[in-house]
Amino acid sequence: MGRPNEAVEALLQEFADLLAITNGEPYKIRAYENAARTVAGYPVDVSGLDLRGLREIPNVGKSIAEKIIEYFATGHVAALDQLREEIPAGVRELVTIPTLGPRKAMILYSQLGIASVDQLEDAIHSGLLEEQHGFGPKTAANLLHGIELLARSSGRVLLDEAMAVAEEVTRALSAHPACLTCAYAGSLRRMRETVGDVDLLAASTDSGPVMEALTHLPLVGEVIAHGPTKTSVRTTTGLQVDLRVVTPQSWGAALQYFTGSKEHNIRVREIAVRKGLKLSEYGLFRIDDDALVVSETEEAVYAKLDLAWIPPTLREDRGEIEAARTGRLPDLVTIADIRGDLHTHTDLTDGTASLTDMLAAASARGFHYYAVTDHAKSLPMQRMTDEKMLAQRDRLRMLADTTDLELLHGTELNIDPDGEVDWDGDFLAGFDIRVASIHSRFGQPRKAMTRRLVRACENPYVNVIGHPTTRKLNQRPPVNADFDAVFEAAAATGTAMEINSCPDRLDLPDDLILRARQHGVKFAIDTDAHAVAHLDNLRYGVGTAQRGWLSADEVINAWPLDRLREFIAAKVARLAPVGAGARRARQGRH
Repeated sequence: MGRPNEAVEALLQEFADLLAITNGEPYKIRAYENAARTVAGYPVDVSGLDLRGLREIPNVGKSIAEKIIEYFATGHVAALDQLREEIPAGVRELVTIPTLGPRKAMILYSQLGIASVDQLEDAIHSGLLEEQHGFGPKTAANLLHGIELLARSSGRVLLDEAMAVAEEVTRALSAHPACLTCAYAGSLRRMRETVGDVDLLAASTDSGPVMEALTHLPLVGEVIAHGPTKTSVRTTTGLQVDLRVVTPQSWGAALQYFTGSKEHNIRVREIAVRKGLKLSEYGLFRIDDDALVVSETEEAVYAKLDLAWIPPTLREDRGEIEAARTGRLPDLVTIADIRGDLHTHTDLTDGTASLTDMLAAASARGFHYYAVTDHAKSLPMQRMTDEKMLAQRDRLRMLADTTDLELLHGTELNIDPDGEVDWDGDFLAGFDIRVASIHSRFGQPRKAMTRRLVRACENPYVNVIGHPTTRKLNQRPPVNADFDAVFEAAAATGTAMEINSCPDRLDLPDDLILRARQHGVKFAIDTDAHAVAHLDNLRYGVGTAQRGWLSADEVINAWPLDRLREFIAAKVARLAPVGAGARRARQGRH
């Protein structure tokens, strides 16, 4: 999926938000929201489609298709511009607060005159907000937390957005004759969940042409600084890109230096000093005579310091220096290790692609097995029924002979506030795999939320807890739970914790992965794909798993299918009551 699809997604979502603010028809709001989601996951660049091609996209009707064409032809949409004029800029600013919806933002403006984030914060602290009907102490606390989230996320973008820019620029610069090599560094190379700016490094004997090439790329909206060793630009979407050009001889030292993190680099430099050396972006030098020791490769730099090469995803000063010194670095899981995806959706519920399209895409990506896990029936908007789920299972069995994939029929269950899931044991026993996730009531108290997740782990048929903290980066905070208690229950029951690869989730996050490992938890790295293009997000989940020091042996979908099935069956055998459903599951007749 190219960036034009993301631009249209943002455009349509803004249209939906502004309609909500102005009390637009609910069906229109849903139409724009559905179209935004579908376009985002559509595998074809929508900027090259005509009206007919756009209308072939699910949820994109004639009116929306015409607006997309207008956007690419003129750079704006007149109807959206008119909506923006109707709504004060302050209200649009308020809507950026993750915990504040568009309608409440309009109430704040129309009834209290609040037209900025600062004014809202003042109203909360002064007690003015609590005097307004519908804005009690709990709402005020949530809004303050949302303001805090907004401040923390300011200027930082999701990993996939930064990666798209970085890869576009590195491809363009790598094709330039003066550029010998080009790569991204910084927090992006370390696969941090959000990125402040994109750090690029290039090697060349003549930096001028490479710097000049960057400033003339189509995505550049502004040149911030332009020099012989560093050039900074801002893209048309506002993301800053910093390019540094070094000589080929300094490549390894520069890549190590500009990858970071700051804390990791401080530790490495301290080791160098104790050896009578100094380390910079230009190389490793002897202190006494400034003689160059080594600089061309990262591996050589680390080796001269008696350290094994440390994968970028580990460079956060969380024990990797000691592990590299003593030979205890983990053999990190890689994309090549992942044998199958255990959490995916189709257009039977809220996916945008058909079952056959998703299977073909999974096969093309080299998976050995693949699970289809559409939503279960307790979420009314998904319109799932027992009959529809069983019909999908039959169809999946029919398709088994048409693909080289081992097909697994699963479901994403909804964990209700009491920790229960959608179906009873007999029905659940018919699935090959079951993911269970929280989709509502995110604000439960800590004790109740902990029990909710623990009870889901204790269900004999729940194999994976999906996106366990439920967070949405830059949008929604994680739930408040005692995750050590949850991880203890997961390890004891044989329930895997998901690392959800969606760039706005990356859930579990790396810090909780590290804690879960201490309890002996196993993990599943899934895409939660709702469209063909989403399958490519797997690399972000793998990057997050690496930041949590995971090896392939700790990831259940890096296992052969027989071992995965044994893992699933073992939980049922230990915990399920003896009955028809339990017997079927134990006998492997899913």
